[in-house]
Amino acid sequence: MPFATLDRRIASDAPLDLDHLFPTSLTITRTSEEDWKSRQLVVSVDGKPLGELLWGDSLMCELQPGPHTLRVHNTLVWKTEKFVVEPGEQIFYEAINRAGASTYFLLPVFGIGPLYVTLRRME
Repeated sequence: MPFATLDRRIASDAPLDLDHLFPTSLTITRTSEEDWKSRQLVVSVDGKPLGELLWGDSLMCELQPGPHTLRVHNTLVWKTEKFVVEPGEQIFYEAINRAGASTYFLLPVFGIGPLYVTLRRME
């Protein structure tokens, strides 16, 4: 009994569409040792709530390729970052809820001081 062989060559110069295999995504982590490690950070992408980050947490979402806006706040201080994501690209940010000079000045006086939000894009 002869064996049949299948020739599965692609007879096209068109590039393969592999975007569905590698989704475009955004990951925000909160693991920096610079972080105050207190209070939550509220995260939204393109005006839609994504979640809250406590120290040690991370959030991830899939995005459509194109321009986006990441917004993170600690209910007092807001930080906004605009970025463009390409098909299949994975974007990583580190969110930090850090103390500033006024934090250390006001802490002994009032028992509380402002914390500042920093967003760092990780390459």
